[in-house]
Amino acid sequence: MTRLYLLRHAKSSWDEPGLSDRDRPLAPRGERAAGRMAEHLRTAGVRPDVVLCSPAVRARQTLEIVQAALSEPQVLVEDPLYATDADGLLERLRSLPVGTAAAMVVAHNPTLQDLALDLASSGAGLDRLREKLPTGALVTLVFEGPWSGLGPGGAVLEDLVAPRGLR
Repeated sequence: MTRLYLLRHAKSSWDEPGLSDRDRPLAPRGERAAGRMAEHLRTAGVRPDVVLCSPAVRARQTLEIVQAALSEPQVLVEDPLYATDADGLLERLRSLPVGTAAAMVVAHNPTLQDLALDLASSGAGLDRLREKLPTGALVTLVFEGPWSGLGPGGAVLEDLVAPRGLR
């Protein structure tokens, strides 16, 4: 089985109204939530081969906090991930090398939620996912076959974990 992890950046700060959206950092609450998620990733054995990350400050900071828990994946910070939609992200994922057993995307909503809902044909957390993908939450999807064949309804929602549920 091939695994796709979708990690929404943790809660960002709105303390500096003059900052551009791309430059907003994590809020202290977001830093704590990302720390809890890092521990979850470590204990759950999440080991992506590659991490694709948005260049937004809050996404990069989220990745910095969780990265040590991921072993040593190849990390690619890619400008298009900041503003892409679900279709654009799917096209990027379809271009991953055949030998990639697991990939993680650290990016934004609504893109991550839309992609997860497009891909998931079933899974116990689908109703929760339809309602909301909280900041800092991790979606785990599994599928068979190459990345190039990934498409709508082609995956199963294996897990949805939000930082609020972690202690």
